[in-house]
Amino acid sequence: MLYDSSPVAIAIFACFVLGVVGLSFWLGRKGQSAKGYYAAHGEIHWFVNGIAFAGDYLSAASFLGICGMIAFYGYDGFLYSIGFLAGWIVALFVIAEPIKALGKFTFADALDARFNSRGIKLAVAVSTLVVSIFYLIPQMVGAGHLIVPLLGLPYAAGVILVGVAVTLIVVTAGMVSTTWVQFIKGSLLVFFCGILAALILGRGLKVNAGRSGSEDLTPQVLTVTADGRRLVNGQPQSRENDLRPVGTIQSLPARYGESRTTGSLRPLEYLSTLEDSQIITWAAKRHSDEAGSHTTYTPTVREGKDLLKPGGYFKGLSSGTLTDRLNFASLMLALFCGTASLPHILIRYYTVKDAAAARKSTVVGIAAIGGFYVLTLFLGLGAMTSGALDPTSSNMAAPLLAKSFGETLFAAISAIAFTTVLGTVSGLIMAGSGAVAHDLVENCCGVTMTDHEKVRTGKIAAVGLGIIAMALGILFKNFNVSFLVGWAFHIAASANLPALVMLLFWPRTTKQGITAAVTVGMLASLGWILLSADTFEKVYGLPRADSPVPFSQPGLVTIPLGFLVLVVVSLLSPPPVDAVDREGQMVSPVNG
Repeated sequence: MLYDSSPVAIAIFACFVLGVVGLSFWLGRKGQSAKGYYAAHGEIHWFVNGIAFAGDYLSAASFLGICGMIAFYGYDGFLYSIGFLAGWIVALFVIAEPIKALGKFTFADALDARFNSRGIKLAVAVSTLVVSIFYLIPQMVGAGHLIVPLLGLPYAAGVILVGVAVTLIVVTAGMVSTTWVQFIKGSLLVFFCGILAALILGRGLKVNAGRSGSEDLTPQVLTVTADGRRLVNGQPQSRENDLRPVGTIQSLPARYGESRTTGSLRPLEYLSTLEDSQIITWAAKRHSDEAGSHTTYTPTVREGKDLLKPGGYFKGLSSGTLTDRLNFASLMLALFCGTASLPHILIRYYTVKDAAAARKSTVVGIAAIGGFYVLTLFLGLGAMTSGALDPTSSNMAAPLLAKSFGETLFAAISAIAFTTVLGTVSGLIMAGSGAVAHDLVENCCGVTMTDHEKVRTGKIAAVGLGIIAMALGILFKNFNVSFLVGWAFHIAASANLPALVMLLFWPRTTKQGITAAVTVGMLASLGWILLSADTFEKVYGLPRADSPVPFSQPGLVTIPLGFLVLVVVSLLSPPPVDAVDREGQMVSPVNG
């Protein structure tokens, strides 16, 4: 059965989670001041911070979502990895050193360093909260899906469990514990995914691959009704576990003759063999009739070469439709621009001592993240051919792949995936709590607080964000986590990147321009998402054709809009005082 839990898995998982929470309590004494709580006193070593970058960035979308996208759709899922990684080039060459020089605790500090503007503080604080909440949703969704096979608890219980655990981590020690949790989980994630990739190559490819003990590999047609009932080949399931894993390799290349297995393969050999094989994938189709809507999942034989070329998921790569092409281009632009705009990534630059350390930690982060994304290709393809997929949940591809190698590895991978969620969510809640306490309450509203009161306000905000994250995680249960993260990247890139880039490189930038750009970029991208065909279909339950926007991904429109608004408003506003030197020459806002 796919979702049988085991005492060993539960014990390993409990050790991981209790160890992380225990570490947070132990580090709590180091986060009592505002500088300690929000920025870890700026004393984190650049190498530790670099791995923590990876731990913060490699979220549920990277591990659960991308592996699932590759397992279900092939090469196109890997394009998310390429987009996520490419964005770090912007962070390294454009953002890393200047953001360290400009800021103190939060992203708003950097944008407001020259102006002392309440408008900037308010706009950026709200933007930080919106991006953090949208990024929190997929993390909570991933956590909920992990709990189902691991502990045998309902999905909602997993969401609540991670929400409570993360809130404890943030409230006990702030950025100190958050950094070390991210360092530990980033290291473990890359290490164990490397082990899993090696096991995949060692097992090679096998016709009718299935888990040990699963002899009946007859393909099943699964139907999920609107009220959640599951029918296998037309018969009701007595429980969710009744869905058996099925074989996913139909045939191997002719060079293997009558053999049903390839034996161990080298990385490139694995890809070439898969390309020449026939693979059973799951095709989902939504139906509506008088009895209501239901979705059927049917095994479908596909050529490996078709799964390893672009266009299986992103129709803009294979379709001649202009809308599909714009949709794909818009998503890739948002992934490329969004990384350097994410508040929980930007605040990590304040945890090191100087700009040089910020640059070096970025290089370490890129190396760790790049290595991991190469592994996701083999993990996703390994899940596709493992015979252990649940066709109704792309988010469970990697854990169920690990389960095909044994309960111990499944428990370790699931526990690491759970701590992956803990690390990312703790960073997001830290960014959000800083926006509330430091930007909104203290700087925007002008409330004078002692050091102790700043920390207490941040902790109260963290609890509130944790509750919101739990509620939204339950609401968005059926979404792929990589898809959801794309929304956060669009909003971050549209609201934050234009203001940050122009502040660093255009001396004529004004406080009015920054405020307008952040506000318009955030509202435009958020509005576009809420009116998109994807949201109409998957959130509102309405026909896609009712959507008033031409394509679902807004970045291609809203990112340039942010730049345009900033330039126009800045030119219509009085120039900033420090933008002109004694001789009337424009000078750099960073150096001048």
